Amino acid sequence: MITHRRNNIAQYLFRKYVYFRMRTHFRVIQHNTIDIKPGHSVLLLCNHFSWWDGFWSDWITAKVLHHKFHIMMQHDHIEARKWLRYMGGFSIDRHSKEVITSLNYTAELLNDPNNMVTVFPQGELVSNHATGINIERGIAHIVKKIKGDCQIIYYSAFIEYFESFKPSVYFHLLDCGTNRDFDFERLKAQINEHHKKSLEEQVNVQH
Repeated sequence: MITHRRNNIAQYLFRKYVYFRMRTHFRVIQHNTIDIKPGHSVLLLCNHFSWWDGFWSDWITAKVLHHKFHIMMQHDHIEARKWLRYMGGFSIDRHSKEVITSLNYTAELLNDPNNMVTVFPQGELVSNHATGINIERGIAHIVKKIKGDCQIIYYSAFIEYFESFKPSVYFHLLDCGTNRDFDFERLKAQINEHHKKSLEEQVNVQH
């Protein structure tokens, strides 16, 4: 696997560039608020439908979570863009024997309460219009290996245009509890119930 080489200066400069792009590309960036547990690392899960997803999770990290950003990426993607290692990127190859190594590496990162890790639980790009979220069992492996305290957060992101040339992005965040009270089947039910409710709320979103 490819491990991260996160660098604070590189990440700061990269964020300046990405946030400039976000301000010029999107008309509205909006999210709800949830309580962030002190002394906990954060496992951030989100629906995966866009090239922007990793950049959005970094934005949420900076604006809401205030943790050190890391992200699990497909091996071939980070192999082609190794500079993303300096932003906190590391690899997973779901079709390799090293997949367990990547899952264990994620858990090790989450032992540090200053860290967060973004993982796309669907394991692949899925349409923004999907009404259900498939959660890969690798999430359970990660959570059960975490030795420290970790908060699990999920968000569904949706894109709307309405009357504007520029799209708007809306994040619906959900506190899914911690690794101490983790139950995989309950997590799947929580996320899917939240995703469906968020889709319903999106119909009436203010614009």
